Amino acid sequence: MMAKIVHGSNFKGVVDYILDKNKGVQKIAADGLFMENKETIAMSFNIQLRMNDKVAKPVGHIALSFSKEDEPRLTNHVMAYIALEYMERMGIRDTQFFIARHFDKEHPHVHIAFNRIGNDGRTLSDKNDRLRSTRICKELTLKYGLHMAGGKENVKRNRLKEPDRTKYKLYDILKTEVGRCGSWNVLVANLNRQGVEVSFKHKGQTNEVQGVVFTMNDYHFNGSKVDRRFSYSKIDAALQHNRNEERMNLMPKGYTTDTPSVTSDTARGELFSGSLGLLNGHGSSGNAVDAEANQEMAEILRRKKKRKRGMRL
Repeated sequence: MMAKIVHGSNFKGVVDYILDKNKGVQKIAADGLFMENKETIAMSFNIQLRMNDKVAKPVGHIALSFSKEDEPRLTNHVMAYIALEYMERMGIRDTQFFIARHFDKEHPHVHIAFNRIGNDGRTLSDKNDRLRSTRICKELTLKYGLHMAGGKENVKRNRLKEPDRTKYKLYDILKTEVGRCGSWNVLVANLNRQGVEVSFKHKGQTNEVQGVVFTMNDYHFNGSKVDRRFSYSKIDAALQHNRNEERMNLMPKGYTTDTPSVTSDTARGELFSGSLGLLNGHGSSGNAVDAEANQEMAEILRRKKKRKRGMRL
């Protein structure tokens, strides 16, 4: 479930759009309006508008879209019920509205038109409405067991307008290239070949990089605005990961990167203990030369101990 929120100033325009017969429209809920036809609906909105005509954008228009996978269970009654709960959570109450369902696209969706001038003449707040809407849509999706969209991969690119069309094309390119490049030089070169320019943001007058900007078709996008995984720091971490993976694949079998270059005290102790095992005859080698060398070493150690005892005396 997703919502697109638009504020406007022309009630007749939004009424004509939502009730366009070419969209296979069906009115499923309304309150406070004369619903005989488009003219009486717009008139009703405008009459209430006179209670507070200083508001620049009194028209509220929200499109609620659902996944195609949920279509079999989304009757008009169910969609109206969900839309009304969405409105209540958004604080859209005690005002005029109507809800209509469209059938002009493959996915189920409804349009909500409402008056931002409430029945008491007060203005309905739109503070942080898009952030609140995103949270509420997710909550209702989970509450009613609706299909959770898979993110940008499921967006229909052919329906997008600029700059979103370019933004999603850039997303697809970055997803491929960041996943296979091992350095910024290689990544930038590969992006350039596909019409993407790369520039970096620095901290003040220093050389410390703080961000990355991608330019494609004359549109500029901060990396994190394309997708959170494409911020400078996350791309840098991904490239480092790719380098490490490549090194691991090039290493001979049996080689491990955690082998210490300098023997630790613990390791030296373990090696010395192992040597004593050989000297005591517990080694696994049956080689006669090794056995003789071990006996000689044992004799040297015995003499040293004897000399130390003589010194203490």
